[in-house]
Amino acid sequence: MKSGQWILLAVLILLISCRKSQPPLAGFAEPTVYSDTAFLQEYQEAFPLNRDEDHNVRSIAIDRHDNVWIATRTGVFRKNHGERSWLPVLPKEEQGPSFDVKADQQSVWFSTWSGVYQFKDNNLHKMTGAKAPVSSLCIAAEGVYALGPAGVWLFSGEKWEQKDFHVARSVRDVISDNNGGLWVGTDVGLYHCTTDSTMHFVSHEDIISAYIRGVALNGRELWAVGLGGVSKLNGHKKTGQLLPEDGVPSINVNCIQQSPDGIMWIGTDVGVVRYLRDGSHSLLFSRRWLMDDKVNDIAFDSKGNAWIATANGVSALKKKTMTLASKQNYFYDVLMRRHIREPWIAGQCRLPVAGDTAQWEPEDDDNDGEYGGNYLAMESFRYAVTKSEDAKIKAGRAFRFLKFLQEVTNKDGFFARTIVPSEWENVHDNNREYSQRDLADALVKEPRFKPVATRWHKSADGNWLWKGDTSSDEICGHMFGYYFYYEFVADTDEKKIVADHVARIVDHLIQNDYTLTDIDGSSTRWGVWSPDRLNRDPEWSPDRNLNSMELLGFLKLAYYMTSLDKYQQKYLSLIKEEHYLENMSNIPKQNSAWFVYYDVILAAYAYPVLLRCEKDPELLKFYEDHIDKWMETRKADNNPLINFIYCYSRNKKVELPSSVGLLMDTPLDLIDWTIDHSKREDIDIVRAPVLDDLQVSVLQPASIRSTIRWDKNPWGVSPGNHNMEREPVFWLLPYWMGKYLGMIR
Repeated sequence: MKSGQWILLAVLILLISCRKSQPPLAGFAEPTVYSDTAFLQEYQEAFPLNRDEDHNVRSIAIDRHDNVWIATRTGVFRKNHGERSWLPVLPKEEQGPSFDVKADQQSVWFSTWSGVYQFKDNNLHKMTGAKAPVSSLCIAAEGVYALGPAGVWLFSGEKWEQKDFHVARSVRDVISDNNGGLWVGTDVGLYHCTTDSTMHFVSHEDIISAYIRGVALNGRELWAVGLGGVSKLNGHKKTGQLLPEDGVPSINVNCIQQSPDGIMWIGTDVGVVRYLRDGSHSLLFSRRWLMDDKVNDIAFDSKGNAWIATANGVSALKKKTMTLASKQNYFYDVLMRRHIREPWIAGQCRLPVAGDTAQWEPEDDDNDGEYGGNYLAMESFRYAVTKSEDAKIKAGRAFRFLKFLQEVTNKDGFFARTIVPSEWENVHDNNREYSQRDLADALVKEPRFKPVATRWHKSADGNWLWKGDTSSDEICGHMFGYYFYYEFVADTDEKKIVADHVARIVDHLIQNDYTLTDIDGSSTRWGVWSPDRLNRDPEWSPDRNLNSMELLGFLKLAYYMTSLDKYQQKYLSLIKEEHYLENMSNIPKQNSAWFVYYDVILAAYAYPVLLRCEKDPELLKFYEDHIDKWMETRKADNNPLINFIYCYSRNKKVELPSSVGLLMDTPLDLIDWTIDHSKREDIDIVRAPVLDDLQVSVLQPASIRSTIRWDKNPWGVSPGNHNMEREPVFWLLPYWMGKYLGMIR
């Protein structure tokens, strides 16, 4: 990475960390505009081994032609530059357990069960002299060293000479000290061998533990890794160490290499962690980044790409130069190619082969309507910024899909969760029957439970299946999208269509005691905003505060779009007679047993309407104070959608470093990989901020977080679904909001 890019990232990180730990420095203004600058985007290319081979790669090396060489239990293999297949290097009768591979400018050297081999000038030579087996090789100025249970040998160009170095037989790694000697890591300590003497380091005063698996030089300082962490030595004295509290994710540290740009790469049982010269570090783990979290060896090619030998194949960690604008182009292309299904639904897709996006299938989701509202808002902001006819057309398609969700039900105002073509055989939440036993069991567990035997209904024309039991998430997402489509895209005639559609939904709520009432004549499980339930039924206490806010937003939006006084009067009645404003004021005081993270986003959806459409000074002041207090509790989320919604609602420019930082750090890979933080030792698993969830003690960067959906808990520890790729609207929406606000240029 170029120095200017490091400076940019450092400034972003510094601003975020300063904001968390202390008040802003006197006279220091947080930036309000980010000029889109090139940065290096990391990504993985995976190289699994052939099906019949052992996939545990023990050692890896890159030759001067950028061919990749690996040693495994079943032999030595080579992947030629620009190709994907692994070719056996040794004759079949010579293949077998192989232990190490090293490359210099002329040759590739590897050690196996039967001895040491040299590959030079496209010829393979089996060496004689070093007694097999040889566990570790070292290329030095004086020649090539071979170390193993039988001793130490040096090949200086003509023959192997046994060296009188007294080291343990359990050699795990060896490097030159660049002065005619060796640093050797073993199961029983660290050795420094010179022509005059051999020093053995085993004391706790010298190393964390005696089990040393890897050694590397960082300038004049030796870094020795093994069980427990990283020990640093200079002049034969311990100068420091790195433990889990310093960012090492596992006490099982397996290897270490310094990259060409001076970064120390450390492989562990839980991924690879990189330490910069300034002491900062970053971790990559999970299948998103590595074929397996257990890292055995690391090598670098001529372009600085890291090649990682894991317990299940090889991963190449590469970088490409991007800007936020080019990243937007990438994500938008993925969205259009794999994540739009008829009649214009932006959603996740199913991968028939886990982790492979070469083939995909459309898939329904319970919250297609909510996420469709996000997509509608994204296209609306894109149009507001670019005036692109393409954005206008696609925003119109998104609006018509959401509108069709209401029309397909043939019920005034009530709308479906989602729709699928009627010929689909596989959908989520199939229709089912409830026995009396099932119902009794469910009602005791949750008295508010509504048994819905028929979730999927066929449309009147027979072309669609639509899903009922629509939730509050859906209507909140719809209204969010409608507002921005109305503001930025719709012309005069379309504004009337949007207004009539919103009025139809809100009229449905009013006519049904402020509930979403399904075709069975009863309210849906979650679509309830009724004062009788929120204020007078204790079972609805968990939803009282947020749902009060939501309903005020629905009524305010209907009044704003239609100017019909009936909506304003209902709005004021709920405030004055049913204390909905007072309920809303208690959102920050929500009982910890009832706080769930998706409520944060549902509140965020409502703020633009309440603050931009309210004209009464007293009510507007209430909403301004409310969002300000709410935002203070949400800064630690580093959520660009929340940040930019706040900026839009309050006409301010704040929280830019954390917003841009996440947009930059978000990986290009959108597969819903499992990101298992529970096996890490550098962080704690806690019950905060959501009491009912397992969460990490420190918010993780997007690069090692589950694929984002903003209503999912960003602190959460949750399994993934490797047969699913998420849609990138989560990134595109805040990007275009930032552009509209003039905060990203």
